[in-house]
Amino acid sequence: MATTVEKPPKANPAPEPSEEHLNGKQMSFLEHLEELRQRLLRSVIALLVGFGVCFYFAKNIYAFLDRPITRALHEAGYSDKLVYINPVDPFNLMIKLALLCGLFLAAPYILYQIWLFVSPGLYRHEKKYVWPFVTLTSLLFAAGGYFAYDLAFPAALKFLVQYGNQFQALPEINEYWDLAISIIVAVGLVFELPVVILLLSIFGIVTPKFLWRQIRYAVLITAVVAAAIVPTNDMASIFIVWIPLVGLYFLSIGLSWLVYRKKRRKEDALART
Repeated sequence: MATTVEKPPKANPAPEPSEEHLNGKQMSFLEHLEELRQRLLRSVIALLVGFGVCFYFAKNIYAFLDRPITRALHEAGYSDKLVYINPVDPFNLMIKLALLCGLFLAAPYILYQIWLFVSPGLYRHEKKYVWPFVTLTSLLFAAGGYFAYDLAFPAALKFLVQYGNQFQALPEINEYWDLAISIIVAVGLVFELPVVILLLSIFGIVTPKFLWRQIRYAVLITAVVAAAIVPTNDMASIFIVWIPLVGLYFLSIGLSWLVYRKKRRKEDALART
């Protein structure tokens, strides 16, 4: 008697994302909460370690941060010693300084913990963009902070101290700390412009042609941003901040063009197949 053999079922031609792109086993809600708790705990421990290291070197770190004001005071003929009013101000300042610097010191490990938590839910083509974006964002923020510390902030302080030379300069440590950190962080964030434009280009929200057509508005907006960041009306200080912002906009156009070119190549390759 003849027997018939059924054909084996064909492999799923279009597997679900969880079959092809996701790694690891499925986790329950409680397992996700436990995973989150572990990542947060490790991040807090890293922050505490960073705080301890930075608190040990807090005076050296502050000596580095107060160079712009002490240099400006020295050049104007004033005492380069900053003052404080409340006896606990120096200690509180060192704690704030250690916390902020400890956060920056522990940031790579904290970002790594965040990556370990979210990576199982990402597709393979999404994972490859994570570390380039993290690296580019960190480098641009550091470059912006150092630019503010080494160029923009000293020029502004020099103008301010010399402008008020008919008065006795007694800069207070907390006031100077708030001013220095706000400017350094603000300039560091503004330097993230290429990353923002790159993301918008990847999602198709902007194109290099659109960005090129908006150059006049970009020049005006960057000038307003520079004037808002610099704590003086000194045109030289504003100009020092404004020119790099315009350069970052042109860099953003270049990055957007690279993204657009890559997309066009993919479209052409799909059209030929």
